[in-house]
Amino acid sequence: MSFRGTLSLALVAATLAGAGLTGFSMMTRPAAAQGEKSFLIPANDGYGVADCLASGGSCGSIVANAWCEAHGLGKAAQFGPVDPSEVTASIETARVGASAKAYSVTCAE
Repeated sequence: MSFRGTLSLALVAATLAGAGLTGFSMMTRPAAAQGEKSFLIPANDGYGVADCLASGGSCGSIVANAWCEAHGLGKAAQFGPVDPSEVTASIETARVGASAKAYSVTCAE
């Protein structure tokens, strides 16, 4: 990973640990299993979180674990893209285009 990539990853992790996440707690969906809590994260969150979650590699794992830690939970049990049919109408449809995506992070408690 290049210095720029490492720096970007560090900035994403630092942002996740900061107070900027409070707005996303309203996007919590019911737990996938007892002892787990899932969060929906829009791809256009402005923090670049989706870039790492979409890759599914070590970057995604680091960001998912940081997300869980920032919410006072354990490590991420799973993360990745969400099937649009699983997203309820409680989340307003993005008006930027038909390809708006969401990602999910499920944390162990």
